Amino acid sequence: MEFTLTYDGPLAANGRPSQKHDIRRALHPQLKELWEHKPLLQFYDAGGPNLSTVAGYNFTSIVHPRWNFQATLDILMLRPEPPGGIVKSRGDIDNRLKTLFDALTRPIYDQDVPKAWNPTTDEDPLHCLLENDDLITAVTISTDRLLAASTPTHVKLIIRVHVQNLSTFGGLAVLG
Repeated sequence: MEFTLTYDGPLAANGRPSQKHDIRRALHPQLKELWEHKPLLQFYDAGGPNLSTVAGYNFTSIVHPRWNFQATLDILMLRPEPPGGIVKSRGDIDNRLKTLFDALTRPIYDQDVPKAWNPTTDEDPLHCLLENDDLITAVTISTDRLLAASTPTHVKLIIRVHVQNLSTFGGLAVLG
């Protein structure tokens, strides 16, 4: 299965739990929509989304070990800087990616969920991409300049997600 997620907003290096949660909430409508279509619909019919409760709130993830799913990510990051500088300190891409990976993952600990969060009925459960970031098997990252960015941490992300199902035969099959 392949799909594209988009995000337009702040992406801080070493983001706080509240910043990561804001990104989760921004991606939630796109991920929730995926559950309404094949092939995810077939997994929903076969037992529903994988629910986890953290800090008293419900979360679900698409890429989950329950179904032997893993993901590769192809990310285009538009930011208010020249292309490049992926590893060097300019732009601090590596720490921004860590913030993004945490935001793509459902919260693990109570302190990962902001105490002030009051989910809407639409956010119960809150849909996340990953059960945990160990399920990311590969990442490619490209950068380019974001023109007219509102702040230095503002980005536009286009995240191409490839979900794979590790078959019982030890081979790798892509969901269709």
